[in-house]
Amino acid sequence: MPRYKLTLEYDGTAYVGWQAQDNGASIQGALTDAIAAFAGERVAVYGAGRTDAGVHALGQVAHVDLAKQWDNDTVRDAVNFHLRPQPIAVLAAERVAADFEARFSAIKRHYLYRIANRRADLTLNLDRVWRVPRPLDAAAMHHAAQLLIGRHDFTTFRAAECQAKSPVKTLDRLAVLRDGEEIRIETSARSFLHHQVRSMVGSLVHVGDGKWSAGDLEAALVALDRSRCGQVAPPHGLYLVRVEY
Repeated sequence: MPRYKLTLEYDGTAYVGWQAQDNGASIQGALTDAIAAFAGERVAVYGAGRTDAGVHALGQVAHVDLAKQWDNDTVRDAVNFHLRPQPIAVLAAERVAADFEARFSAIKRHYLYRIANRRADLTLNLDRVWRVPRPLDAAAMHHAAQLLIGRHDFTTFRAAECQAKSPVKTLDRLAVLRDGEEIRIETSARSFLHHQVRSMVGSLVHVGDGKWSAGDLEAALVALDRSRCGQVAPPHGLYLVRVEY
């Protein structure tokens, strides 16, 4: 059966997350329905990352096996036709080898977290960034963030319901950048624990507003204690930007 790699963009606001669930609409479910309407078969759709409710994607990746071989552009355009008017788009469809897997073939995942550091309420970016009205020191946040880079036990920044076999992960990049009123936190790793990025971001905001020092962040990391984590940043500021293979 031909296997296709789909690169996806979506606004996760109205969805329960990537994974199909009984309690609401999911990205995976919407794709399954659109592919069935186009190809006449209900097939499993596998994603590179199970984004949570409210989390967005600029470059999520999925794979699907179809009974018939289609032109790449036909797959992209036909699935998009049946997705409308939902805020989900297939940016590209590509025929790949039978052993390609969206999740397990990935060598690196890149995420972005956006913070609007301003007093005014949000309008155009509502549900797309986290508004933090208190002044944040982005330079202090970036300095502290470097303490998290490398191979660590990230138990402190791991959700209680995380199903990963080990809390040990290697963080390749964690950068905090200010652009006017927006603070952008960019991070990369082969894989992340459940809620790891949002937990790190929330703790870095404690550093930015002076509640924590860089030493406090490091102490939270080595404590290996979920109760030592700072606040968990809300999902709507998080974007899965790109997956490398």
